[in-house]
Amino acid sequence: MVNWIWLFFIVVGFGVAALNGNVETVTQAAFDGAKSGVTVCFGLISVLVFWMGMMRIAEDAGLLSKLARLLQPAVRFLFPSVPKNHPAIGYIMSNMSANILGLGNAATPMGIKAMQELQKLNPDKDTASTAMCTLLALNTSSITLIPTTLIAIRMNYNSLNPAEIVGTTLIATVISTAAAIFVDRWYRRSRSPIPPLKG
Repeated sequence: MVNWIWLFFIVVGFGVAALNGNVETVTQAAFDGAKSGVTVCFGLISVLVFWMGMMRIAEDAGLLSKLARLLQPAVRFLFPSVPKNHPAIGYIMSNMSANILGLGNAATPMGIKAMQELQKLNPDKDTASTAMCTLLALNTSSITLIPTTLIAIRMNYNSLNPAEIVGTTLIATVISTAAAIFVDRWYRRSRSPIPPLKG
């Protein structure tokens, strides 16, 4: 579906440009955008490699396992339907830890593995379970202490202070995570069956 939406925008954009006689401008903008995308990607590589290395050092030093232990009570509260020692719990905690450290690229494979494990627990394979919806909401809105990717992009564009967004990013992600948890809990309650009246 998303592919069709993008195709629609591209066709409409070229159509409007053709009607206005600006096809050359649109073509040049497309090439400039592609060039800028490649430049940004190369700029991100060094920073992401650095932080991935730091993540590996933190993992080997036991920092991630300690962070996962700190997250365990929250994970048990947010995912009550998942058995305590199920593999999905470990993947969920790894996903949350990576997101907190701003390593979305490291969080993604853990999130996928967590979803695969949650799917094994899902009684209705054609519909996402409540635990899967909760994980998706948390992964999308996760609290971020260090917005690594954004800092890397700002460095690539020669920002005078690329790390100045850390505070505002933390505030924004705390609010977004709180909102995601609130909506998730509200939706769970609204979808839960009403117990029959006695007597």
